[in-house]
Amino acid sequence: MAKKVLVVDDEKLIVKGIRFSLEQDGMEVDCAYDGEEALNMVKDKEYDMILLDLMLPKLNGLEVCQQIREFSNVPIVMLTAKGEDMDKILGLEYGADDYITKPFNILEVKARIKAIMRRTGKQAAVEEKAKVVEAGNLKLDCESRRVFINGKEINLTAKEFDVLELLVFNPNKVYSRENLLNIVWGYEYPGDVRTVDVHIRRLREKIESNPSDPKYVHTKWGVGYYFQY
Repeated sequence: MAKKVLVVDDEKLIVKGIRFSLEQDGMEVDCAYDGEEALNMVKDKEYDMILLDLMLPKLNGLEVCQQIREFSNVPIVMLTAKGEDMDKILGLEYGADDYITKPFNILEVKARIKAIMRRTGKQAAVEEKAKVVEAGNLKLDCESRRVFINGKEINLTAKEFDVLELLVFNPNKVYSRENLLNIVWGYEYPGDVRTVDVHIRRLREKIESNPSDPKYVHTKWGVGYYFQY
């Protein structure tokens, strides 16, 4: 199956160059020239990768990235001019996977795309196989939505399970509280990010032998939460 890539940039020459190069590698390439068009295309069709320019008409790249993250985990690589605040672009509240600065070498773009596709392909295969995930003393049964520590069942609420499942399937990936709120509770949820902190605290009380020195669900101060064991 050909990999499907969406290229979003209002500079048509750049789009044409990327499209030609990716098609030479057997990829299927769609193009969009503003943020609104890109968003509509992602809602209508599944892509393996999105190359997304930061500066776009109608909706800028960060707005598009944020809105896509409400319903999709498709890998997103931001195309940015030099001098942009990279930390902000890659800030977890936006959900971009990588960035490439302009002017770029098309070979670098292709190498980054292939690396991310390999990584996400492996992750998808793991998720497909893993109905039961084991990490240390923790066992997660995704079909029955049950959790065990040292063979003993731990009763989690539905949302606690959802948070844990997301973190377990994406080890070492740091999710901001806003990210978790959007993914687990949904963008329309009227609560605030403290909801996430409360659920993480309760989750730790249930699965950690020492909640103040967690073995599984860790905090990256000022950024968010991640799973590691």
